[in-house]
Amino acid sequence: MILRRPPALLCAVLAATAVAFLSGCSGLLPKPQSPPALYGLGGVSAERPDASARTGAPAHPGLLLIVELPHADPGLDSAHIVYTRADGRVGHFAHSEWMDTPARMLAPLIVDTLATSGGFRAVMTAPSAAAGDVRLETQVVRLQQEFEPTPSRVRFTLRAYLIVEGTRDVVVTREFDATVAADHADTEGGVRAARLAVAQVLGQLRAFCLDAAATLAAAPAPASP
Repeated sequence: MILRRPPALLCAVLAATAVAFLSGCSGLLPKPQSPPALYGLGGVSAERPDASARTGAPAHPGLLLIVELPHADPGLDSAHIVYTRADGRVGHFAHSEWMDTPARMLAPLIVDTLATSGGFRAVMTAPSAAAGDVRLETQVVRLQQEFEPTPSRVRFTLRAYLIVEGTRDVVVTREFDATVAADHADTEGGVRAARLAVAQVLGQLRAFCLDAAATLAAAPAPASP
């Protein structure tokens, strides 16, 4: 039997058909997604409050402050950048995220803000082998970009508890809130506004801790049994 080579035209048609088939199959394969853009909360110094707004004597430099890792309300315990609409819907940006959860990013910012305040002997992060005098616990209540009303804005709310280490008594509780308008109604504008809002709240937190420490230092020591 004599085998004959197929005509050149038939070969060309078969090749084109194979290419088209492979191209169609490639469209069915999942396409690799680009990684999300990552953002941090730092980069803006905490605002220093007006000295006239402070009350009480200067904070006692002998107190050792232990800072607990902040907690977060439901919905804020992930790296999602949260936004809200006028109808109350809550969502998050698909292609942008925080570098870590807001609570974890806040922890070193809180420690640095209070350590440089000059009002404490030392500021340490829990867990710590050192026996502290006062413990600070915080809770992220709100960190979201709000698109209604316009222009969009970012609101950050932080709740703080100061606790005496020896007795575990809660000395005082305070809630801090800051709202900053975004210069652009997008993720980057919201991130810049979030950093400014965090800086404002950290300034309020610093004044709160210094005043509370001054009150504790001025209080008479408990009588011996």
